[in-house]
Amino acid sequence: MDTKSLIIDNATILFQQKGYKGVGLNEILRVCNVTKGSLYHHFPNGKEELLIACLHFLNEVITLDIVDIFERYPTTLEATNSMIEKLIVNLETEGTITGYTFSSMVSEMATLSDPVRKAAPNSMQKFKGFILKSLWKMDIQKS
Repeated sequence: MDTKSLIIDNATILFQQKGYKGVGLNEILRVCNVTKGSLYHHFPNGKEELLIACLHFLNEVITLDIVDIFERYPTTLEATNSMIEKLIVNLETEGTITGYTFSSMVSEMATLSDPVRKAAPNSMQKFKGFILKSLWKMDIQKS
């Protein structure tokens, strides 16, 4: 894994677990075992730029996972149950709910910059659009 991906991956987990304000740059550096210079090389505008990258990354991961789940299960109920089961496993193994949740990352958005506030709703809109499209498609196939 390249350094930029390593930073995004670990920061995403930290932001989900502790929220944006609950994670300091030093903690990210320690967990990733990288220097401050390396972080700023990839994210010149610092922590907010990293958060935006994490939101985009999480959006991609969630979308791919949900597409996979909805393709594997014939009904909305089965797909939804699978998503819930996955969240429960995450909670039991990691002690926190990560995965399909943006909540801990976006709960502080009102106090952050415009680019960050815009990144979160875009991710959520894509996520909601996919779910609605899948539900509509399954409803039509039922008829």
